[in-house]
Amino acid sequence: MDGWGVLEQAGELTRRGEAFALATVVWRQGPSSGQQGSRAIITEAGELRGWIGGACAEPAVIREAQRVIAEGAPQLLLLGSPEQFGAAVPEGMTVVPISCQSEGALEVYIEPVLPAPHLVVVGRSPMAHTVADLARALGWRTEVVDGPDFTAAHASERSMVIVATQGHYDEEAVEQAVAARPAYLGLVGSRRRGAAVLGYLAERGVPQAQLDRVHTPAGLDLGKTTHQEIAVAILAELVQLRASGALGSDRPAQAARAQPPAQATDPVCGMTVTADATGRPLEHDGVTYYFCSAGCRRAFEQDPAAYVKRETRC
Repeated sequence: MDGWGVLEQAGELTRRGEAFALATVVWRQGPSSGQQGSRAIITEAGELRGWIGGACAEPAVIREAQRVIAEGAPQLLLLGSPEQFGAAVPEGMTVVPISCQSEGALEVYIEPVLPAPHLVVVGRSPMAHTVADLARALGWRTEVVDGPDFTAAHASERSMVIVATQGHYDEEAVEQAVAARPAYLGLVGSRRRGAAVLGYLAERGVPQAQLDRVHTPAGLDLGKTTHQEIAVAILAELVQLRASGALGSDRPAQAARAQPPAQATDPVCGMTVTADATGRPLEHDGVTYYFCSAGCRRAFEQDPAAYVKRETRC
């Protein structure tokens, strides 16, 4: 996949609401295989699509890209041997040691591309459309679904769902929404109406723990007011909860849940490598060591004492 193909796929992932990182080579020193302008997409799961460099650069870029997605902040990497750059590394740039067998180096800019908040408004009332219009003005991905057409498939654990059916299919819509386990679920209506809907669903066997997550009434409490002002109150509550981090599932989920692979330091070159079969494991005196390349593994095999002593001193 060339650079333009990467950008096309980035657009597709954005439209689907998936989080990813975009990595771009902004400088190179030969003989690195990465070229200026080379681009790649790294998904939350660590899948790389595109080309950013060879076998030494790729694992480091994937590892740092997953961190960028989780933290939501861009990073500028300098991949190579620290001895190549000395005191010339600008402040704020991260140096990541790579391959002991090449004098090449790369400067890679990694930026997170996080999905816009996803809001599903259920209902066809003026309230539903006002809430949707306000959300779109904030740049949120917003869908309006009529009550009878709404199913759990319209939402996910990252979605925010507002049920504004206002007496038409309230129970059915809330039951479907609860099954999706969204980050936020609010029912527009009075407290009395909300209690009646939740009580009915409890009698139908919907777990109480799920019903307890339903905000009823949805939005900040403004008392008796117009439907336009209630819509503002609903959006205000959602913005407040997102800003405080209370909607944890509204963040990239897979990167947060996935356990990062175990890592080890190559005792020969100092590069961080994955501690699995891809890291060319070698056992010595009851300890398993991992290597970035066959060359490092061979050097260790020829004189393990030299590198074990170095690692012990570190």
